[in-house]
Amino acid sequence: MLKGIANAFRIPELRNKILFTLAILLLYRFGAYLPAPGVPFSRMLEAFQTASAGSGAIAVLNLFSGGALSRVSVFSLGIMPYITAQIILQLFQAVIPSLAELAKEGESGQRKITQYTRYLTIVLATINAIGYLFLFKSYGIDFSGMGFPEIIEDIIIVGVLLTGAIIIMWLGELITQRGIGNGMSLIIFTNILAGLPSALINSINTSSTGMIITIITVAVVFAIIPVIVYIERGQRRIPVQYAKRVTGRRIMGGQSTYLPIKVNTAGVVPIIFASALLYFPAQIAVFFPTVGWMQTFANTLSTGWVNWTLSVLLIVFFAYFYTSMVFNPEETADQLRKAGGFIPGVRPGSATAAYIKSVLDHITLPGALFMAVLAVVPSILFSLTGNVLMQSFGGTSVLILVGVAMDTISQLESQLKMHNYEGIFK
Repeated sequence: MLKGIANAFRIPELRNKILFTLAILLLYRFGAYLPAPGVPFSRMLEAFQTASAGSGAIAVLNLFSGGALSRVSVFSLGIMPYITAQIILQLFQAVIPSLAELAKEGESGQRKITQYTRYLTIVLATINAIGYLFLFKSYGIDFSGMGFPEIIEDIIIVGVLLTGAIIIMWLGELITQRGIGNGMSLIIFTNILAGLPSALINSINTSSTGMIITIITVAVVFAIIPVIVYIERGQRRIPVQYAKRVTGRRIMGGQSTYLPIKVNTAGVVPIIFASALLYFPAQIAVFFPTVGWMQTFANTLSTGWVNWTLSVLLIVFFAYFYTSMVFNPEETADQLRKAGGFIPGVRPGSATAAYIKSVLDHITLPGALFMAVLAVVPSILFSLTGNVLMQSFGGTSVLILVGVAMDTISQLESQLKMHNYEGIFK
């Protein structure tokens, strides 16, 4: 891995992309520390940070914002509005035929869907910004330092938070277009990683056994990483035979190959989507900080056995749903038929599509259950031990970190190979 990165740095084009990605992520982290106008750096802000850390729902929202929420920063909304917008539009593709057709139109269709996602992100970010304003005020934070009438101050805060969410969306798209890797995934990666040092310190200082629990947790994390990599790289290889055909004086085809199907085709998307959906009520609950049942409902979905059960079900659901979105057995079977390929013992056409779908359904389940167990078990351990490291750096965080790192390195390696091929044919 390090050798591949070192080789990439020797190529000016790839080096510029890596440095551009790092620069954008550093700019994003700066925004996470940039306070909103009129934020009082006093005991009120400290009280909000302490109180919000004790709330399960707010703690998770703070984790996905990289600590920006607890600092009442410009980037308090984080990446969640954009992720939620993506979920809504992908779900709509399954029920709205026009959106599904748009997704099949290739690059032009994807550009339109991306535009719809941006518009929906702005709507959701506006709603979240208003909710966060209520949240801040419920914890005693006022913005009178600006010196304007209260209604003007409220409009300014909502506008700043909305602008911050739009900037985050823009930075993520810049990374995707001009950098290395998926911009939104790398922002989530950065947010989780940014909370690791404080989580380690808090874990050690939790109790007299904090040091022991921290060492054991870190050791288990390092032990589970190879297993995650093994599952992520795992694939079922379906044998494919190409029939011989005569083209002029040449005999084409006749070779044997295989069709690789990943055990975890959806990657870390199911976990990100499930987390966003489960903590969406927490985002709604900030509108009603004084309504007890609403806060209880949000915290129930964010922690406890209800959260664990729904996490498993949603991760499995999104694993199948997203896999069906990115892998179409009918199209694959049709491409094989047109290329003169067939699966030994399976008739071409619909029978091949049914066979591929059956294989896909069978191997998706163990991959989805593995992700679900790895996401839920640390939460259960946190409820038993109270160690914050298991909450901030549990299975979900590790899966996202490893998955995003592997995806980014794969993209870097593919671009490195492409550059080497171009050098050979020049």
